[in-house]
Amino acid sequence: MGTSAERVRTPRAERTRRAGSGADPRSRATAVRIVRALALMSTGLLAGAFCYGALNVVQAFQAVPLDVRLTFHSALMRMNGPVMQSAMGVAVLSSLVLAILLRGTPRRLAGAASALVVTTFVVTRFGNVPINRQMRDWLTTSPSADHAAILSRWEMLNYIRSFTALAAFILVLMVVDRALTRADGTAYPVEGA
Repeated sequence: MGTSAERVRTPRAERTRRAGSGADPRSRATAVRIVRALALMSTGLLAGAFCYGALNVVQAFQAVPLDVRLTFHSALMRMNGPVMQSAMGVAVLSSLVLAILLRGTPRRLAGAASALVVTTFVVTRFGNVPINRQMRDWLTTSPSADHAAILSRWEMLNYIRSFTALAAFILVLMVVDRALTRADGTAYPVEGA
């Protein structure tokens, strides 16, 4: 197997092959690239959708009468449910797998991104979703006396989940940037450019 001095100078891929693991560094690199792209796409979709909602949809909700808001909000949440849950699931898993595959700072960044997406899910599931159900019920009954406070709480929770989703996306962007930047800070050349 060699001395410890040889192990220090021998690249990790070579040590892995010599140890008999049979791991192909190229297939691992391909897996990292695929998972990194999936994490980037899913966290970007999540951040984009939540931030668009926070910056545009919530403002539109505030500009229309309550009955219009409740009708539109209920329809929107019914359509968003499966899409956003799927995006959150893919974002959590891809960021987590990325954290497992990487080392050092990229591992910590990907792990933190995964934790932020979990936070986004928890805020959504235990904060926004119960209020969405209340709003749906108001369509068939009438809004409760404290509906303004409840709607304000929904908006605050929406801003929180938008922030955590955006922060997760930024962390994944940092992982991608580190992968595309040399140790000296210069970018790798783009093929065909």
